[in-house]
Amino acid sequence: MTKVFTLRDSILVEAPIERCFQLSTCIAIVESELKMRPMDGPADGFVTDGDTVLWRGWKFGLPQLHESLIEAFDPPRFFRDRMLRGRFHTFEHDHYFLDQKDGTVMLADELRFSMPFGRLGELVGKLLLVPHIRGLMHRRFARLKRTAESEDWRQYLEGAGSSLRPE
Repeated sequence: MTKVFTLRDSILVEAPIERCFQLSTCIAIVESELKMRPMDGPADGFVTDGDTVLWRGWKFGLPQLHESLIEAFDPPRFFRDRMLRGRFHTFEHDHYFLDQKDGTVMLADELRFSMPFGRLGELVGKLLLVPHIRGLMHRRFARLKRTAESEDWRQYLEGAGSSLRPE
C-alpha cells in the first residue's frame, strides 16, 4: 500500500474573499513561488475550471515537469489542482477560502501526495519532500497575505481578464 502524505496549513488574511481567491489562482504568483515556468496551458492571467498547466523547472538539482489539472472550481470558496504527470505517484492540492464575516478570510490548504518507488519513495517523501512542501506552503501563504493586505494586489488584479472582481 502506498503511503499518502497529508499536509495542512492556514492563514488569516484581512482582505475580501474574492481578492484572496483571485490571487491564489494567479499564474504569475504561482510561478514566482514555485520557481517553475508554465510551458503549456495558460502562461499568464488566472487558472480556472478545467485548465491544465505544464510547469517546468529545477528542484534539488534535477529537471522537473509537473502537469496540473484544475479539476474542481467553486469561486470564491474552493478549487483543487491535481497532478496529471510528474515526479509524484499522486498529488492533489485543495484550496479553501472561508469568509470569517469580519473582513477577514481564512485560507486553508490540504495537500496530499504519494511517491513512487515503494519504501525508498516513502523515505524521500518523509525526509525531503514533506519539509520542502511545508516550506513552500508557508511561503505561499505569507506572500498571498502580504499581497492581499497591501496595495500590491492591484498589479495582479486591476485590468486583468479575471471573471471575479477584485473588491
